[in-house]
Amino acid sequence: MTAKTQDFTKIMQDAMAAFPVDAAAMQDAFKTSAALSEKFSKVALEAAEKSTEISNKWTKSTIAKLGDMSKVKAEPAEYTKAVTDFASAQAEALAETMAAYAEVAKKVQMETVELMLAAGKDFSEDASAAVKKATAEVTSAAKKVAAAAK
Repeated sequence: MTAKTQDFTKIMQDAMAAFPVDAAAMQDAFKTSAALSEKFSKVALEAAEKSTEISNKWTKSTIAKLGDMSKVKAEPAEYTKAVTDFASAQAEALAETMAAYAEVAKKVQMETVELMLAAGKDFSEDASAAVKKATAEVTSAAKKVAAAAK
């Protein structure tokens, strides 16, 4: 007496056909993700550009003040005053520069939070729609498989 092994190939093919993958949903998810990445890149690039402008302005200001400080003075006491004035101006410029950097960071943070909240809402809506559609398809497919098994 030989036992015949059942071929599950046809059963698996039927089951896989009954539960199709929604390529359109996958494509929509990819597009949403790509759009979000583009927005994050824009925020980062704008911040980098603004930070570069701040650094450039600070560097030019420092070089100009160094030029003033290095000029020949008539009296030795004027050198001390020039160094003191330079140090004072640099301290003020540093405070202004750090405040400018802080504004850039604050803007990036606010924009990032806004993007994350918007993305969460978009992904939630997409996921909800996909789950509803998948539930309907699975229910329909399960009924077909059950009917075919009878």
